[in-house]
Amino acid sequence: MTALQIGFIALVDAAPLIVAQELGFAAQEGLALTLTRAPSWSTLREMLAVGQIDAAHMLAPVPVATALGVGGVATRIDALAVLSVNGTMIGVSAALAERLRGRGYAFDFADATVAGRALIAAANGPLRIGVPFPFSMHAELIHYWLAALGEPMPGISIHTVPPPLMAQALAAGEIDAFCVGEPWGSVAVEAGVGALLLPGTAIWAFAPEKVLAVRTDWAAGQPDLTARLIRAVWQAGKWLDDAQNHITAAEILARPAYLDVAAEIIERALSGRFVISDRGEERQTAAFIAFHHGAAGFPWRSQAAWIGSQLAGRLGLDPATAAAAARAAFRSDLYRQALRGAGADLPGASEKAEGAVRHPLAVASESGKLFLRPDPFFDGRIFDPLSASR
Repeated sequence: MTALQIGFIALVDAAPLIVAQELGFAAQEGLALTLTRAPSWSTLREMLAVGQIDAAHMLAPVPVATALGVGGVATRIDALAVLSVNGTMIGVSAALAERLRGRGYAFDFADATVAGRALIAAANGPLRIGVPFPFSMHAELIHYWLAALGEPMPGISIHTVPPPLMAQALAAGEIDAFCVGEPWGSVAVEAGVGALLLPGTAIWAFAPEKVLAVRTDWAAGQPDLTARLIRAVWQAGKWLDDAQNHITAAEILARPAYLDVAAEIIERALSGRFVISDRGEERQTAAFIAFHHGAAGFPWRSQAAWIGSQLAGRLGLDPATAAAAARAAFRSDLYRQALRGAGADLPGASEKAEGAVRHPLAVASESGKLFLRPDPFFDGRIFDPLSASR
């Protein structure tokens, strides 16, 4: 049995790594995972960069940022697999929720255009939004959402708050709204300090949220361990996407060593059934989080290119150069090598037009049975990775 040190943040989307260890998928690959909970994304990134851990549950934009040479970490990091698609929640303070209601907003939990315009109108001045890390899908979704609505970002400030502290920051009046992974949005509701405004799926229906990250040199020097770790996580993701396993998964994640949150709150994210306010209002969100179905675990290089293009636009980098560097950080090549022959239905291509799938779509794959899930952006735009390279 080979021991690996793995870092994670206390979030529902760390589930594939936790389940891989707890239910024996790692052991089937001859691996014993020692899981270490980090207090923040900056700490976790540093732990990985300096070699304190072998692999990490990581924000999807972090490997892209390191490939672009931004963020202050010189160590190159690769994304071996996507651990989770979606799973983020946008919420507001209790006071802001009341102002939204006073203006007639119905909290439909679906229309990102209406929600965004209502939020800005109800803000009463500058809007402070908490996100877990500057290089995160949370930040990218917020920037994309408000920019697409034509809202001036100078009137909006983005604050970095570790996920477990988001409800506290809201209660202390340090932020007015947030975008965070579950269960921390629901924790804010349970604490009576916030209300849920919109799931991240309403902005981009199939956004890569977290990845399995390793140092580039580690992947190059440990090809066998790399493949075994990818397979263990893939098996765990497949198990997690079976609705019959959600209660068991929630109970595992609720343990003090992992999320240390009530299993009932965790199960909301897995099922997509949310309590959105202290009034007891409920909303259902289809495919709030995915770990396996629709090739959710596949590290699409076009998704990396989208992230790279977004960062380039905000940081003043050359878009084509950024997109090319970003692609190299999502290791679809290693993912294919690890899972070929393991029963995985791998797509025939490693890039696609992001935002173009409106209905379940059959695509060329090794078994011929792969259906991609809808992935539209709320504003109808389509990202062509080939155009981004020019």
